[in-house]
Amino acid sequence: MAVIEVENVTRTFTVRKKVGRFRRSRTTVDAVRDLSFAIDKGEFVGYLGPNGAGKSTTIKMLTGALVPTAGRVSVLGFDPFRDHGKVAYRIGAMFGQRQQLWWDLPLVDSFEQLRYIYKVGATEYRSRLDELTSILEMDKFLSKPVRQLSLGQRIRGELAAAMLHEPDVLFLDEPTIGVDVIAKQQIREFLKTMNRDRGVTILLTTHDMADLERMCSRLILLADGRLVSDGSISELFSAHSLERTLVVDLDDAYPPLEVPGAKVEKVEGPRQWLRFQSANASPEQLIAAIARQAGIVDLTINEPDVEDLVRVLHEAGR
Repeated sequence: MAVIEVENVTRTFTVRKKVGRFRRSRTTVDAVRDLSFAIDKGEFVGYLGPNGAGKSTTIKMLTGALVPTAGRVSVLGFDPFRDHGKVAYRIGAMFGQRQQLWWDLPLVDSFEQLRYIYKVGATEYRSRLDELTSILEMDKFLSKPVRQLSLGQRIRGELAAAMLHEPDVLFLDEPTIGVDVIAKQQIREFLKTMNRDRGVTILLTTHDMADLERMCSRLILLADGRLVSDGSISELFSAHSLERTLVVDLDDAYPPLEVPGAKVEKVEGPRQWLRFQSANASPEQLIAAIARQAGIVDLTINEPDVEDLVRVLHEAGR
């Protein structure tokens, strides 16, 4: 069942610009244009695109902060703007470095405030807070004022705040921006646990390709407010036939091999790098062709990464 639905959505903004000394011109800009997609319960979806593509605008419409100019959005069967009271108790959100914690209060006091806002019972609250404190390793800084926390500690606190009321859907906008490697790993493991073990549906916007590669099963790519592609990472790799590299160690140094469907990019002694596309040749075909010319000692296949995929998809969508 789809818990997030976006149907033919357009969001228009009016931009005013000074013209001359006393006049202003008005220009209409479509931040999102005729956008449609659906996300099922329990999916972990990466939502990406260049700056200005419309990602944050979409998230704001899905959380009820903005209203579509045209089209329809639905979260858990409700209109996020008209039914904001019903939706707010069942979603969590975290927007980069915009905080929902109280700056001068100890972190645990912020959680207490949020407990009352979301009407979480005392027993449930204590149980959830203990669990979140353990998973996110917050016990050492729960009593510190938020302003004294490091960025990584504050981001973990923000995630705990977003999950304190056990939402069904979690919206994340750049959750790992600016944090160190260790904090990123803790955040990723936490999100994967919430998605896998609790069935939380997660929509993640990020510029961090490692976040997408390690957490998301599906990618939705926007460009200029339009949908460019939508599918699982494996499906998108196959559909766009990205180049792969076969690295082969031969029994001796040979001139660059001539193999149908592949091109030798580099030679170092007995090792050769062959670039190929799955649409032109399979690894098995290449290995058989190489074996007819030379003895094979060892080989590996270097797969393209998500960043390569995003670049190809974005260029295709221009």
